Amino acid sequence: MSPEDNAVLLEEQIDRWRSYLHRRQTNHSVDVVVLEAQLREQVSALVNAGLATEEAFLVAVKRISGLDASSREFAREHSDRLWKQLLVAATALDVHRAPARTDAIVAFCLAVAAALAIKAPTLFGLQLDQDASFYARNLSFFVLPFLTGYFVWKRRLPTGASRWMALAFVAAAVLGNVFPFTPGGSTETLTALHLPIALWLVVGVGYAGGSWSQVGRRMDFIRFSGELFIYYALIALGGGVFMAFTFRIFDAIGITVEPFFESWLLPCGAAGAVLVASWLAEAKQGVIENMAPVLTRLFTPLFAGLLVTFLVTLLLTGRGVDIERNVLIAFDLLLVVVLGLLLYSISARDAWSPPSAFDLLQIVLVISAILADAVALWAMAARVTEFGFTPNRTVALGMNVILLVNLAWSAVLYILFLRGRGSFTALEQWQTGYLPVYSAWAAIVVTVSPLVFGYR
Repeated sequence: MSPEDNAVLLEEQIDRWRSYLHRRQTNHSVDVVVLEAQLREQVSALVNAGLATEEAFLVAVKRISGLDASSREFAREHSDRLWKQLLVAATALDVHRAPARTDAIVAFCLAVAAALAIKAPTLFGLQLDQDASFYARNLSFFVLPFLTGYFVWKRRLPTGASRWMALAFVAAAVLGNVFPFTPGGSTETLTALHLPIALWLVVGVGYAGGSWSQVGRRMDFIRFSGELFIYYALIALGGGVFMAFTFRIFDAIGITVEPFFESWLLPCGAAGAVLVASWLAEAKQGVIENMAPVLTRLFTPLFAGLLVTFLVTLLLTGRGVDIERNVLIAFDLLLVVVLGLLLYSISARDAWSPPSAFDLLQIVLVISAILADAVALWAMAARVTEFGFTPNRTVALGMNVILLVNLAWSAVLYILFLRGRGSFTALEQWQTGYLPVYSAWAAIVVTVSPLVFGYR
C-alpha cells in the first residue's frame, strides 16, 4: 500500500474505534480525546518499528485497553476479526498446492462414495421409483455422514468426537426406520423432512472442529451453509443444462438416455454434488462472501416491501387469512427466508460499525414478518380450536412459534443496538446460540410425532 492508502486505512480504523467508545463508554472520567492521542502515538511508534498499519493499530488498541473497559471490549472483538482476516490473507498468498490438491481428492472420493451409497439399496431389491418412502426417510444418510467425515478429516478431530457423531447418525437411522409408517403418510413425510434438520447440527459440530462453543465458529458455519446452498444451486443449474443437451443430442440419433438419467445420473449427481459444493465453499470462500451480501442487500428491501404491502392491504380490506396447509407452509417458508436474510446480513457485517440505513431496513423487514405471522397464528389457532390437531398442523405450528421467538428477540436486540443501548455482538450471540433449538425441535418431531399421532 502507498503511504496515502495507509493513512486512509488508519483513519477508518480510528473512526470505528472512536464511534464504538462513544456508543459503549460508561466511564465518563476517561477522555476519549486523550485516549485517541495516546492511540495515535502508539500506532506511529509501531509503524516506525516496521509493523503494518493494521497490525500496529491492533497492538496499540490492546496496549491502551487497560485504561477503559469499552476500549478493552473493542480490542477483544476487533482482534478476533482482524487476525482472522490476516490469516485468510496469508493463506490465500502462501497456500501450497499439495494440501489444496489433497483436499480436492478427498472431497471427490467422498462424493463418489455418496453417489454409490445412494445406489447401494438396489443390491437389496429396493428401487428409487418404487420405494420412494424408504429413500425419502434415508436420504440424509446417503450424504451427511460423508460430509461430516470430510470435516472430521479436515479438522483432525479426535476419535472420541468422531465416535459420538457416528453414534448420532446410527441413532437417527434407527429412528427413521423403526416405526411402521404408512407409505406416504403425514408422520413419515414429517420424519423425512426433519431428519436432515436434526442432523445438520452434527455437521456443524464437525465443521467447527471442536470449537462449537465459540460464537465465531458458529457464525462461520452459518456462512458456510449459505455458501453451500449457493454453490449447490449453481451446480444444479449447470447439471440441468448438461442433461438437457445430452438428452437432445442422443435423441437425434434415436437413443433414449432418460432411463440412465433417472436411475443413475440424477440421484448420484445430486448426492455427490453436496460434497463438491462443500469443498468449493471451503476453498473459494472469498468469491461467495462477496456475492452473498450483495444478494442480501438486493432481496431485503424487496421482501420488506412485500410484507409492508401485505399488511397495509390486509388492514384496508379487512380480510382474514385463509389458513390451509399450503398457506401455513408458505408462512413458515416466509419466516425462514426472512431469517436467512437476517443471518447473512449479520454474518457479513462489521460488529463495530455504527448503525446505518440498511440496519433500519432490517428492522422493518423483521417486524413486518412478525406482524404478518401473528395474523397467520391467530387464524391458525381458530382453525385448531375448530378442527383439532393433526400431525402437519401441530408440527407447522411448533416451527412457526420457534421462528417467531427467534425473530421477536432479534428485533428487540436490533432496536437496542440502533438506540445505542446494546451491542451488535449480542445479536450475533443470540442467533448462533439459537441454532440447536431448530435441531432439537426436528429431533422431537422425528421421535415423538409417530408415537403421538400414530404412523398414518
